Amino acid sequence: MANTKEIVTKAVIGKTKKSFTDTFDVTIDQSVNNVLGCWIINHNFKGYNNNGKVDINGSYDVNVWYSFDNNTKTNVIVKTYTYNDTVNVKLKEEESLSDNHDIMVRSLKAPSVDDAIVDDHTIKLTIQRELGVEVVGDMLVRINTIDDFEEYEDDDLDIDVKENFLEGVNQK
Repeated sequence: MANTKEIVTKAVIGKTKKSFTDTFDVTIDQSVNNVLGCWIINHNFKGYNNNGKVDINGSYDVNVWYSFDNNTKTNVIVKTYTYNDTVNVKLKEEESLSDNHDIMVRSLKAPSVDDAIVDDHTIKLTIQRELGVEVVGDMLVRINTIDDFEEYEDDDLDIDVKENFLEGVNQK
């Protein structure tokens, strides 16, 4: 006899990924000759429900190593940039996003500087990043269970035990 049981569990009910391009200008006190390197650290972000869409607030630090004074001196400037992006996540089974859902945001591609153009006292940066968003909600799962089953009796087990199994084995 089979019965159906219901289990309430957390499950991913919607997910998406999106690429972003940010452009920033870094203004420097002296005239820049060359950009020697750019790197991004401290990328932090969090997703929130905003009227059925996911808002992602984040920030990262951009470090720019540059030369100046006719390429005789170098310096590193650090700027913190913030962003606010909105992502539409299609949910399964015609649900709508609510505050009861958990929003998980992951960095699929860490922010990286794609281009750095020098224009006298300004460095124009193009930064690429990719984020993945998952919405987790309650899901009802139905499973079939078997309530009636036969118990094994001790007499039903047919095991052939050899009592003198170790006789004749060379023991030290």
